[in-house]
Amino acid sequence: MPTLPGPPRTRRRVLLDCDPGHDDAIAMLLAHGSPAVELVAVTTVAGNQTLEKVTRNALAVAEVAGIDVPVAAGCDRPLVRRRTLAPDIHGESGMDGPVLPAPRRAVDRRHAVDLIVDTVMGAEPGEITLVPTGPLTNVAMAARKEPRIVPRVREVVMMGGGYHVGNRTPVAEFNVLADPEAAHVVLDEAWAVTMVGLDLTHQAVATPDVRERVATLGTAPARFVGDLLDFYGSTYRTAQGFLYPPVHDPCAVAYVADPRVLTTRRAPLDVELSGALTTGMTVADLRGDEPGPDECRTQVAVTLDHARFWDLVLDALVRLGEPA
Repeated sequence: MPTLPGPPRTRRRVLLDCDPGHDDAIAMLLAHGSPAVELVAVTTVAGNQTLEKVTRNALAVAEVAGIDVPVAAGCDRPLVRRRTLAPDIHGESGMDGPVLPAPRRAVDRRHAVDLIVDTVMGAEPGEITLVPTGPLTNVAMAARKEPRIVPRVREVVMMGGGYHVGNRTPVAEFNVLADPEAAHVVLDEAWAVTMVGLDLTHQAVATPDVRERVATLGTAPARFVGDLLDFYGSTYRTAQGFLYPPVHDPCAVAYVADPRVLTTRRAPLDVELSGALTTGMTVADLRGDEPGPDECRTQVAVTLDHARFWDLVLDALVRLGEPA
């Protein structure tokens, strides 16, 4: 495996807001194992499964990898709409396939929204990057509850949306469709947003050579990832016709760890809230020349360096080793 550079002088401090979920689990492992990232907290939101199940899954992943950061449960439903789950992809537990260890750590007593606010307000301005990989309910609520966090957040790197493609409808991606009002709030705030959507994440497929590299490591976290990919690959073939499964959520973490892993294009972004056929669609204005950073604070991910992405994931698994 190629040797990646050592840790940078300053690690990016990340709060991961997620709904584990097989690919969320890999995102957690990457965030914890990458030398370029300091995972400071994990918050959960209903999405791939119910809040109770995804929170239990987050604690189980923390157990597998020896992750010792606050884990707080958040919103159990969207801001306005009825809850949407994804058992067709992630199973009844939200993480079917691997044997999940019984969590030994307790969930943080704070609501996830309060943990987000506390983490951002307790850090220096520009220090915390928010990486939401599920519905955006918690992040939207945090911005509304404490608007002072918005200028203090370094960046929001969201896995969600898509400027040309959807998965739950022809034009809407699951995370955004699950709570489009929350996505609108997040995109409308005055912070920098990078949308790592399906146009990018569908390039992050776990091919047989990737699966073999994971298996060769032989550690408990690597075996866990292998079991995740086995189940996830099967459901993606059945439900969406993918030969190999795309692992969406780690792409957002990978971009924070190493921006060279993907290319981006600046574009104004919004979410359709009332279309008869297009509710939940993320609308990116790609007309004309790319606007500059002073004109536009939102951008979309376009192309993935597939080899570099998987090198980052494998390097993180190597560094995790066999957690105590």
